[in-house]
Amino acid sequence: MKSIDNTSILPIIRAMFLNLNLKLVKKSNLLFMKITIVIIFLLFFTGLSFAQGTVDYQTQQTYDLFKRREFLSKTGNNLDLSQIEGSPYLNDEFENGTIYTTEKQQYVDVPLRYNIYNEQLEFKSPQGIIQALATPEILELAKFGDTQIAYQPYISGNKTKNGFFIVLSTGKASLYSKPEIAFKEATEPAAYKEAEPPKFLRKSDEYYLRFDSTPAKRIGNKKDLIAAFPDKQSEIKSYISKNKIKAGKAESLKKLVEYYNSL
Repeated sequence: MKSIDNTSILPIIRAMFLNLNLKLVKKSNLLFMKITIVIIFLLFFTGLSFAQGTVDYQTQQTYDLFKRREFLSKTGNNLDLSQIEGSPYLNDEFENGTIYTTEKQQYVDVPLRYNIYNEQLEFKSPQGIIQALATPEILELAKFGDTQIAYQPYISGNKTKNGFFIVLSTGKASLYSKPEIAFKEATEPAAYKEAEPPKFLRKSDEYYLRFDSTPAKRIGNKKDLIAAFPDKQSEIKSYISKNKIKAGKAESLKKLVEYYNSL
């Protein structure tokens, strides 16, 4: 029998193993690429939405908001603010925030501030143009800094109106505050009295309670407060008495509402 030359068969064996390794590497690379594509796909679509509770909001950027011209209008600032003492704003400076709409759109990094006197939520465009929300009924919530603002129905006299409120607490019962600013005209000098420039005067906040989808009702005194919780009046009355709850104090009202929501 003819002997096999080891030196001649070794290159063949090496070639076979090299070919096998190349096939394994190619399959491994293909599998890795498929996994990577799936991960990127999932991350991309996860990044498009933001869950608030059980509702998904499609994320939009600031420039997307300013393309929605039907949402925007000129501000109501017809006064020369440089000549007026005080401020019409909740905070003078714009703060980057997020807007949630009833269309389930979420606009992020939008410079926002609230004009209390004009009752307008104002935006500043990337070009520095200041505009206001023209259709406030599309607003579900605006968050900027430590402030959350909602546009809600409320009872005013015998009518139901809509307006902006600062959100203080939410649940079965939700607590809101409605800040107020008055404008005082300039006064002429008179006997023993110097002239006074025009002024913005901050008034005391009004507080409102809202249950589910019913219009919010103003809480003017302790009697209004007790009457607002007909299903738990005895518990509420006892809690108000023990904890010295005051109808005109935000922190006091928050404690009461949180207690009610825990019942």
